[in-house]
Amino acid sequence: MNISYNWLKNYINTDIDAVELGKALTSIGLEVGSVEEVQTVKGGLEGLVIGEVLTCADHENSDHLHVTTVNVGSGEPLQIVCGAPNVAAGQKVVVATVGIVLYSGDESFTIKRSKIRGVESMGMICAEDEIGIGTSHDGIIVLPAEAVVGTLAKDYYGIKSDFLIEVDITPNRVDAASHYGVARDLAAYFALKNPEIKLMKPSVEAFKVQNTNLTIPVKVENPEACPRYSAVTISGVKVAESPDWLKNALLIIGLRPINNIVDITNFVLHELGQPLHAFDADKITSKEVRVKCLSEGTPFVTLDGAERKLNAADLMICDGDKPMCIGGVFGGLSSGVTETTQNVFLESAYFHPVSIRKTAKRHGLNTDASFRYERGCDPTNTIYVLKRCALLIQEVAGGSISSEIVDIYPNEVKTFEVAVSLQKINSLIGKEIGRENIETILGALEMKIAERTETGYVLHVPAYRVDVQRDVDVIEDILRIYGYNNVEIGENLVSTLSYSSKPDSHKLQNLIAEQLTAQGFNEILNNSLTKGGYYIDLTSFPAANSVKIINALSSDLNVMRQTLLFGGLENIAYNVNRQNADLKFYEFGNCYYYNSENKKEGETLAAYSEDYHLGLWLTGNKLGQSWTTAEQKSSIYELKAYIENIFSRLGVNVRKLVVGEFADDLLAEALTVYSTRGFQLAVFGVVHPKIRKKLDVEQEVFFADINWNNLLKEIAKHKVSFTEISKFPEVKRDLALLLDKAVNFAEIEKIAFDTERKLLKKVTLFDVYEGKNLEAGKKSYAVSFILQDETKTLTDSQIDGIMKKMLSNFESKLDAKLR
Repeated sequence: MNISYNWLKNYINTDIDAVELGKALTSIGLEVGSVEEVQTVKGGLEGLVIGEVLTCADHENSDHLHVTTVNVGSGEPLQIVCGAPNVAAGQKVVVATVGIVLYSGDESFTIKRSKIRGVESMGMICAEDEIGIGTSHDGIIVLPAEAVVGTLAKDYYGIKSDFLIEVDITPNRVDAASHYGVARDLAAYFALKNPEIKLMKPSVEAFKVQNTNLTIPVKVENPEACPRYSAVTISGVKVAESPDWLKNALLIIGLRPINNIVDITNFVLHELGQPLHAFDADKITSKEVRVKCLSEGTPFVTLDGAERKLNAADLMICDGDKPMCIGGVFGGLSSGVTETTQNVFLESAYFHPVSIRKTAKRHGLNTDASFRYERGCDPTNTIYVLKRCALLIQEVAGGSISSEIVDIYPNEVKTFEVAVSLQKINSLIGKEIGRENIETILGALEMKIAERTETGYVLHVPAYRVDVQRDVDVIEDILRIYGYNNVEIGENLVSTLSYSSKPDSHKLQNLIAEQLTAQGFNEILNNSLTKGGYYIDLTSFPAANSVKIINALSSDLNVMRQTLLFGGLENIAYNVNRQNADLKFYEFGNCYYYNSENKKEGETLAAYSEDYHLGLWLTGNKLGQSWTTAEQKSSIYELKAYIENIFSRLGVNVRKLVVGEFADDLLAEALTVYSTRGFQLAVFGVVHPKIRKKLDVEQEVFFADINWNNLLKEIAKHKVSFTEISKFPEVKRDLALLLDKAVNFAEIEKIAFDTERKLLKKVTLFDVYEGKNLEAGKKSYAVSFILQDETKTLTDSQIDGIMKKMLSNFESKLDAKLR
């Protein structure tokens, strides 16, 4: 939220600079993202001057350009080529001389000395849109004759500098979503540090009903959605452009001025945090306003010109039975204030936050009004804000207050009553701060002490503090105003012993994370919320199994992830689009599932489950091209090696794992890895092209999904042991086997170890050949076997016997032939 420093000082009497105020706000929980010097016009019209056109002649090489001489109040007159159709001698104009920087949106350009159609030009005579004071480009700005030549344009237009304080408002602090709300928190901050700095609330004592000629009755038919509705009418207003002070206030915080009536409602919204809406009273043809819901599917055209179909639960502000406005969210196209409006019906209401949030979400609308209503406005403040707005409308547009204030408030919203003990205050804060300090802070926060005892207080917390309803909330507020940094760190270290389960998942995660990082991986952390559209039409992770978010922020964050895959692909797409295509990522995270078949009466969570996973992603080149090495692509074999390294580091015997081929709609070609007890430890393979296309990833991606919980079960009883290095030598034998193409290395490895369990230590595939001089459908595997006896040196006869037996088994089980 943007806060204007100059505007803020209307409500708190301080000259402390904006940067220091920003630090103070951050210290009390209203974190300031930035403090930036700004002007109502970008660039502040810096360097532009008022000039007078002395001569104006047609350009000899153009049918629309003019060659002028312009007096800018200093030095010789400047020759400037101008293409505006309305330029003429004797005019007072705004001139940008050589070297001046002009702004157009986020772009800027510098005025340079140049030749235009062969004639030298020493500057530019400016139009409104070229310097940011308007939108017209029909011609140059022509100023009144009394404008003084040589005057700086920023002085002529009254451009003033301000500081824009960007405050990051958390969802629970809607009370601070206004200039007055921020000033109120600052006044509380200074209550202990500088009591002379006080909060100043705008007076509404001048409000007076002048006649009742425009009384419009109001009927609230849905008091649950609209607990309070206040309104008043103002007749005889003149809709026009807003005065400079009002336009500048809105422009500084990034709002576009519209007209004086609408601008005042926006001003008061950002001043006091209470949304208002101004209707053209003459367009209320039934002469009655009704607050109610309409039938499902009723069409309604909003201010943006879009026709929306209403939901039966949408609260509407109606002209009789005809909708005028989506209450608390968005106005209608045909009921708002225009330049022809003479009479205004002004609304200040309190709508139920849940009703507004649901309506705004249904229609995909996020307005300044809905932002505040759905977080909880102050129900006790509607009348004050209504009076404040009516007085300001009279100030800028004239008119008379032409009705009594309508205030429909059947069930008064009470303040929150909270009991808090001194012992708990001191315990949670970590020091005794004294009753005087506590009571000063409570008073500054407008929390009234209803009862004061030796042990604590009973407080009445104002209704606008929707986040303070428990004693711990009060204590947090006391602490943030007292100052976190004012609580000293003691010399004693208080510690406890805690039990760590075995295996220690957190410790092992760090171990594997360090291993992967050392191997060139980068860790990624993605949101557990993801796009439900990813799971549509999937059979491996059906959309029906997604855990859906009831009040999703957007369609991109409407379900909880069932797999880590999509988050990593989003990261890959982001990096590849920024010329970073050689990537290795890993992520630890939970995946979430819903299974309707597991539903049980009385057990809400029975159908829901979550599992912890480790994801690995490889894409691009394993090695980039250099003078020492050729370019080498990442491959599934590289990924397999990383997985085996993880298993080995955790103590899993890789030889005992059961590996099988696999494919689904996520992985086009893949392998699954199971433990001997049937736990699926991992699945890894090539990401399906259809999935890559869905996320705009063109290059091949290899993905591994390791079930971390199952992996921990597998190693739960693992004990680290060591053996002495054998004194007896290893023996290596190689076989070149002719095999069917369907046979894979895993089958050869399994048969070899089944044949010789004691002496065979390692089986390695070191060459694969397919091509000339081989039978059709055949391939050649060159396999190395390492044999070793821990107790003695192997003899040739032992070795030959083992190799003969293995070859015999290869021939009988795989139809292998020795080449």
